[in-house]
Amino acid sequence: MNIEKTIKNCEIYLKQIKQYNPDPYYVNYFFNEYINSVNDTFNGIFEEGNRDFGLFISEKISQKKFDEKAKMKNDQNAIKFSEWYSIKYNQEHENPYPNFIRKICQFKNKFEKLPKIKIMIRASDIYKDDTCQQIKVNLSHEKLRSKEELKIEIKRQLPIFLEIINHKRSKNNEPKVREKQVIASAFLDIEECKDIEITYAAEIYIQVMKRLVEESRKKIKELTMH
Repeated sequence: MNIEKTIKNCEIYLKQIKQYNPDPYYVNYFFNEYINSVNDTFNGIFEEGNRDFGLFISEKISQKKFDEKAKMKNDQNAIKFSEWYSIKYNQEHENPYPNFIRKICQFKNKFEKLPKIKIMIRASDIYKDDTCQQIKVNLSHEKLRSKEELKIEIKRQLPIFLEIINHKRSKNNEPKVREKQVIASAFLDIEECKDIEITYAAEIYIQVMKRLVEESRKKIKELTMH
């Protein structure tokens, strides 16, 4: 498995998510492929570890399979790498958006299908603790029927949304949100991660993956040089 290719795939799927956002059908499809590539990237780290530590695992690799073989062979360096990786992985997922992607990966590994996407409106420029508001749009086979229907529903919901967000903004001396500064986007909830915007989380996560790959390679090199 080529890790650079799996990360590149994530970047390609992110572009597709942004292009079709907030259509639930297409966002779901490309986000699903994005999550598959995230899982492939992390499994790829252990494929490289399998090769460099000489564990000779022939089946599809995961951290669990890597751990089992490392313990069976009593390869202390491979065991140290997996322990280091678990700590590093947890550190990288302490913030809400990376934690959201982790939860989605775990959910998909168990249930295959992703949680149901919802469409919400938000300010185009986000300030801390800004509110988002879900809007109900008629769908046909999970697809938006038309952009015009979406615009009509956004316009219908705007007065309440603007009242709520601008009340908060005025208390914090932040700029007022105007009609043309409101956009619709696809969001997801999973466990304690509520109202998470898919495009934003997916974009942030690419850097998380790149850091984990780079630092894992350094750690593997450090442990195999002794």
